[in-house]
Amino acid sequence: MSAPASKRPAPVAGTAWRRWNRAVHRDLGYLCLGLTLAYAVSGVALNHIHHWNPNYRIERSRVPFSPSVGGDLEAVTREALAAVQETRPLKSSFEPAPGQVHLFVEGNTLRVDIARGTIEQERAVERPLLFPLNSLHLNRLKHSWTGVADVYAVALAVLAVTGILIPRGRNGLTQRGAWLTVGGILLPIIFLLALS
Repeated sequence: MSAPASKRPAPVAGTAWRRWNRAVHRDLGYLCLGLTLAYAVSGVALNHIHHWNPNYRIERSRVPFSPSVGGDLEAVTREALAAVQETRPLKSSFEPAPGQVHLFVEGNTLRVDIARGTIEQERAVERPLLFPLNSLHLNRLKHSWTGVADVYAVALAVLAVTGILIPRGRNGLTQRGAWLTVGGILLPIIFLLALS
């Protein structure tokens, strides 16, 4: 049984905007989850680019090689590329010594030693998950992805603002939240001042 109209509590001022604020924050949070995780993973990977290559791993292998031709460099090159099933075009080559030739293809280096009958190969292989994530993070796709990235950046700004307006009381923006907010704003400023 509902309370009489005179006994119902009066609506609290600001309740409507708080409801909208929570709804916007919640729904944007759901929408941004996938992109946030993708940017977080690739961001950590790219931050440590001086420790490792976040896009490629190097695979080294040795393949037996017995060319059917003698000293014809062009024919040896063709046979060597076929021996390792390399179909990409040759970028350059040089002979460091008689009976040896180094072949350079995009992402692949072949050291052919006719006397030893071997091809030593160093091939750059895309990391399965990180390469595409890093491509998105660095906006290598350009065009339509630029629009997606811009919308996502605006969504993150809205999430930040709506998020600090949700808590009330001692954890709200006027008390504990104020100190944390100031700390979060000062952090990039301190680093920018240190770099300048």
